[in-house]
Amino acid sequence: METLSSATGAVLERIRAALPEAAFQADPAAFLEEPRGRWSGQGVVVSPASVDEVSALMAVCHAARVPVVPYSGGTGLVGGQLLESGAVPVVLSLARMARIRAVHADENVIEVDAGVILADVQRAAADAGRLFPLSLASEGSARIGGLLATNAGGLNVIRYGNARAQCLGLEVVLADGTIWNGMSRLRKDNTGYDLRDLMIGSEGTLGIITGASLRMMPRPAEEATAMFVVPSPRAAVSLLGVAGDHLGEVISGFELIHRQGFDFLDETGLSYHAPFATTPEWSVLMKVGMGAGSDPQDALAGVFEAAGDLVRDGVIAQSQQQADNLWAIREMIPEGNRRIGSVSSHDISVPISCVPEFIDRAPALLAKIDTFRINCFGHLGDGNLHYNVFPLPGKTRADHQHQRDAVKTTVHDLAASLGGSVSAEHGIGRLKVGDLETYADPAKLTMMRAIKQALDPRGILNPGAVLRA
Repeated sequence: METLSSATGAVLERIRAALPEAAFQADPAAFLEEPRGRWSGQGVVVSPASVDEVSALMAVCHAARVPVVPYSGGTGLVGGQLLESGAVPVVLSLARMARIRAVHADENVIEVDAGVILADVQRAAADAGRLFPLSLASEGSARIGGLLATNAGGLNVIRYGNARAQCLGLEVVLADGTIWNGMSRLRKDNTGYDLRDLMIGSEGTLGIITGASLRMMPRPAEEATAMFVVPSPRAAVSLLGVAGDHLGEVISGFELIHRQGFDFLDETGLSYHAPFATTPEWSVLMKVGMGAGSDPQDALAGVFEAAGDLVRDGVIAQSQQQADNLWAIREMIPEGNRRIGSVSSHDISVPISCVPEFIDRAPALLAKIDTFRINCFGHLGDGNLHYNVFPLPGKTRADHQHQRDAVKTTVHDLAASLGGSVSAEHGIGRLKVGDLETYADPAKLTMMRAIKQALDPRGILNPGAVLRA
């Protein structure tokens, strides 16, 4: 384990004096790598078990100007949970803060520690006959604090919104150890600046989220899933409009999938149930949830009929297992990508009507750099594409390392030109700090820096994430 420098080594002793021994038992190796293996971090891992322990830790670090890097589930893909160089930080793990504090079923509210794993929140909501709708591939390891700190998205944003939309209140420890108890269960509270929304998406640079009051939803009584073959992304966008007109607000998933995703599953040996005899060039995976007495399978069949030549083929799951098999394809695509190894991966968003133009124009722009394979997939229902660029068979991403920045810039420039964002749901972290400076409105950056200075004047909270240290 990395140790604090001799000049500040005494700080660790003060931290040890302030916290119980159990806070120092974590294996540091598990906290110093990120999922894609691009970076390694450093730090002394401390795992408080309560908001008071986090407060005590922050007070010591603030007084000594020791950096603190919050660590939630470690699933982030933009390096926000790692500090590679500079002063050795305290890595503040939320793993021991894993209590479901209270479930208020009549209010559709669940109160949790920030270290609770998303799947456990979903399970607790289900036990109360409710739904916690935030859903993403890493839900078995991602923790609530990190999901809120990055304003995570996922599969159900089209119906339920990002993590921000699922949160009513927060408990936060500020840089100097002050505890802000904003754990409100209110739907309406018009009493000044919305500090909750300020903290959500701040990636641990303004405060440490230690608890949250979360919204639960009624569970759809009936659900159904279909995969439709579409001739193009433009047809997929038109299909989204037809589905919305036909079904209203019951669409909870609308995912665009390119055949490259299927090809990568085959190439890397990931097993799945092929829905069609011939892999389609483009397909849409769609899920609906409806009230009691409804027939969502019949509703999806109605969309198929109304779509006309926007849809060339389709399958509607006739059982939960068939639905699970269809969604397993979507959920395995990131693993197939990981096994291939991307030259550059992009989490971009553009206005939904601009998605076809982006997909049409990007390949020709990238071809000016080199010949690549492109796996384009994502949450079409909210304009979020995962546009990932890969080497040809026989080559590795290392062969294109010198082109990585050019690839990223090409993709991001195009997204920005269409009124889009270079980070739709993964955050800025450390990976995209330069991109934020390049593409953000200058006034936005000025306001962000002023807020950072006001709340963290010593710059100890996740230094180098979101904004340059």
